[in-house]
Amino acid sequence: MSGITRRSLLTASATGLGLSRFAPLAAQTASRKTTIGIQIGAVSFVDEGVEPVLDILQGKGRVNTLFVAAFTYGRGIAGRQIPGQPLPDHGKQQYDTDTFHGGSYTAVHPKYFSNTSLRDVRAADLGNFDVFEAVLPAAKKRGLKTIAWFEDVFRNDTPGVRELEERDLGGRNATTLCFNNPGYRNFLLDLVEDYSRTWDLDGIMWGSERQGAFSNALGSRHGGGNWDPARVTCFCEYCQKKAAARGISFERAHAGFEQLAEFVRSAQKGTKPTDGYYVELWRLMLRYPELLAWENLWHDSLRETYQAIYAKIKSVKPAIGVGWHIWHNNSFSPIYRAEQDLKVLGPYSDFLKIVIYHNVAGERMAQYVGSVGRTAYGDVPKEELLRFHYDVLGYKDEGSLEQIAKNGFSADYVLRETQRARAGMAGAKTLLWPGIDIDIPTGAANSKCTPAGTRDAVLAAFHGGADGVILSRKYSEMKLANLAGAGEAIQSLGLG
Repeated sequence: MSGITRRSLLTASATGLGLSRFAPLAAQTASRKTTIGIQIGAVSFVDEGVEPVLDILQGKGRVNTLFVAAFTYGRGIAGRQIPGQPLPDHGKQQYDTDTFHGGSYTAVHPKYFSNTSLRDVRAADLGNFDVFEAVLPAAKKRGLKTIAWFEDVFRNDTPGVRELEERDLGGRNATTLCFNNPGYRNFLLDLVEDYSRTWDLDGIMWGSERQGAFSNALGSRHGGGNWDPARVTCFCEYCQKKAAARGISFERAHAGFEQLAEFVRSAQKGTKPTDGYYVELWRLMLRYPELLAWENLWHDSLRETYQAIYAKIKSVKPAIGVGWHIWHNNSFSPIYRAEQDLKVLGPYSDFLKIVIYHNVAGERMAQYVGSVGRTAYGDVPKEELLRFHYDVLGYKDEGSLEQIAKNGFSADYVLRETQRARAGMAGAKTLLWPGIDIDIPTGAANSKCTPAGTRDAVLAAFHGGADGVILSRKYSEMKLANLAGAGEAIQSLGLG
């Protein structure tokens, strides 16, 4: 193999993707210390054993960093495979429908939780198993880094949670919690202080896959289906107080959202306004500028929560890396993308996980277009609306609505989104770690991950200038051949 250098390997890999012009950038990336991460829940270590799992992660995926799901009430990052989806070729071959509950998969210490009603959050799914106690020593012996990974997902039967929940347009409780509620803010700060002081962690990552009332009312997200535009949030007393301090009238905002809800209900019934959907929406926005002011208030509150978490962790252990999971809606909704200003996030972000899930992106884009195509863009034929989004988001033509659901998005999407994020972070010291899709569930007739597709997505991320990758969403739903596809890319790049 004499005469074959890392640069030539990179060039060969890039040429296979049609990306040879980016080989020098990828070679430069390869020379830096690179994070090869994987998201994994506690149940995988219980089902398969700590050492055998670590053998697989290092051997097949060339992983050097564990993103351990430490706290969540959601199935997206914890628990076994989602019921109804095929079980992977490892782990216990049964679903955990009757046993999954969620919470903190490591011990929580009451002395840190004195300023919040949310204290009883220890997950009972796995008995007394403590994921950090079991995994951290074994990981350190192997030279693996460990990052605590938790998300903004709760269940409404958790003791003390009701008083922290957001309020919708009618004043009803939502299942989501309010960033402006001091009880929730204190809980988040108490949780990260507990994790930071108790465990020798290399980092902490938090994710919130939510958005403001304006975007939610319009259905500006993937997921599709019917939704109630009056259930948008948040209009609680804390948000009203914060709005008043900014000079935003709650009464006018409330009236505007009531009008917006009526607009959406009519659109859902197929009743077209006299001047069309797009014009009528703009009429509402001009009449009630409080609609966008309230949307911006919500996202400012999210960014302030990032800052508070960052400051708390750094006050305990400055060496712990702190970063954020940026929701996949960033790939579909121009509104949500506008709200994710990476330069603004830079000063309180050591790293960012930008979700760039290639395989499931096709299905999700089709869902998003179907959703906003009934409201804001109801005048536009769906295929034209899809191509409009390709143009404004900077994608190549990935195919028709039917094709993208069946085929997923290409590695070119990963390349372009990585390049865009890198450019958006120019001048910041923040590390860019794209989230790479491995077997995230899709509809039965829709695209499925393959080893080659996974390999090409990982290669594209590095050719786009990534500092690392995070294999996602969770090991318990990944097929080992597809995990090995990621490992093949890492090895070909000389990174592991």
